[in-house]
Parts: sequence; structure tokens; C-alpha cells
Amino acid sequence: MALWDRVKDSAATMQTQLVAKRNDLKSGAFRDSSMAMCALVAAADGTIDAAERQRVAQLIATNEVLQNFPADDLRRRFDENLDKLTADFDFGKVSVMQEIAKAKKKPAEARAVIQIGIVIGGADGDFDKTEQAVVREACFALGLPPHEFDL
Repeated sequence: MALWDRVKDSAATMQTQLVAKRNDLKSGAFRDSSMAMCALVAAADGTIDAAERQRVAQLIATNEVLQNFPADDLRRRFDENLDKLTADFDFGKVSVMQEIAKAKKKPAEARAVIQIGIVIGGADGDFDKTEQAVVREACFALGLPPHEFDL
């Protein structure tokens, strides 16, 4: 199986698992962590163009699991995290990782945040090395073993 197909299958599997847990993923910590994760993956290469920003915002708006929260609120939180990362990636990353770590107390939420990162990273069919690296770092921030997610 080609790498691209494996990425698509993995992202689809993660999304299915997230939908199954949807009713357990309603906390503010999960909301904040998942929006920080989306921003981190979107800006993983250190830059984000308007098209990429719009694509990720669209994925957030249409993600079944994230529909537990008002779309405008999610968009605002995503944009705030992205602004921190684009202003100064290294400094912004510290703040964004703190947001991601909010889900650490609930293992199901922590895993869901990582799964969202993989879904966002794999949405374009190319979960590249920089995206994988930031999701791996987020695993450490959440106290999860990266190998659990094939990272």
C-alpha cells in the first residue's frame, strides 16, 4: 500500500474513533487543546498561507466531533493560536503546547487531541515529517507514547 493511501486510511480511522467518542468530548479543556493542535499542525512548517488557513478552518467547521462547540468560538481560538505561531513560531509554540497540555488530565481527551492532529495533518493526503514531529511533541506534552499513534 502506498504511503499516501496509508495516511488517508489512518486519518479516516482516527476520525471514526473520534466520532465514536463524540459525547465524551465536550469539555473546555478538550476544545482549547484541539484548537491549539489544529493551529500547531497547520503552522508546523513555520508558515501558513491563506489557503491553508482556510482549509483547516473548513475542516474544523465540518468535523463532527467539534460540532459540540460553537463554530465561531472554535474559529476564534484557532485564529488566536495561529496568530501566536505566525508572530514568533518558537515563542508561540510554547504557549500553544501549554494549551494542548490542558487535556492531559483526561486520557480519552488527550488521545482525541492527538487524533485530531493526525486527521488535520493527513487531510491533504500528506502527513509530512514536520507535521508528524509537532504531533509527536504534543504526545509528550499530553503524557502519551507517540508509538501508540505510529509517530
